[in-house]
Amino acid sequence: MGEGLEFSAADYGTAVAELLDLGGGGKRPMRLVPAGPESRSTVSRLKTFDARTLFPAARAPEGAMAGLFLYFSALDEAHSIAQDLKTPDGSYWHGIMHRQEPDPFNAGYWFRRAGAHPVFPELNRQARSLGFDSGRDWNPFQFVEFCEQARRRPGSDEENLAMRVQLVEWQLLFDYCAEAKKA
Repeated sequence: MGEGLEFSAADYGTAVAELLDLGGGGKRPMRLVPAGPESRSTVSRLKTFDARTLFPAARAPEGAMAGLFLYFSALDEAHSIAQDLKTPDGSYWHGIMHRQEPDPFNAGYWFRRAGAHPVFPELNRQARSLGFDSGRDWNPFQFVEFCEQARRRPGSDEENLAMRVQLVEWQLLFDYCAEAKKA
C-alpha cells in the first residue's frame, strides 16, 4: 500500500476479511468513476449480511457497510445506506459516492454537510506522502476538483495519484467507522 498507512482486512473479523479478500483485501485502488460493480457475485454476497452482524462493536456499522459497497463499486447500494445515515460519516460516504458518479456539485454538498471529519488530519498527511498537497488542512473540495481533472486523463500520473489518495481516504474512513466504540 502507500507510504506509511498499514491496512489489514483481518483487523475487521473473518467475514469482513473474506469479503475484502475477494477484491484485493482493501488495498486495491478504486476507479475514479466506476463503470459498475467490480464483482456482481461479491455484491450479491455482501447483500446477505447485516451491518450490525459484520460490525457488532463498531462506532458506525452502517457507515462501514456503505464503505464495503463503495469499495466494490456498488454505488447504488452505498448511496442507499449513506443517504439514510444522518451523521458526518454518512455524509462523507455520500460525498465520495457522488464524486465517483461523477457529480462534483452534489459531492461538494455532502462534503459540506460532513464538515471537518476526524480522519482529515491523517488523510492530509498520507495524501502529502503520496504527492498530493491539499494545503495545511485536508480540503475535500480541492480533491473533488483534482479527481475531475484526473478522470479526464485516463492512465495519467494524475489519475494514478487520485486513485491512490482515494484508496487511503477509503481505508481511513472505513477504519474509523468499523473501529470498536470507545467505552
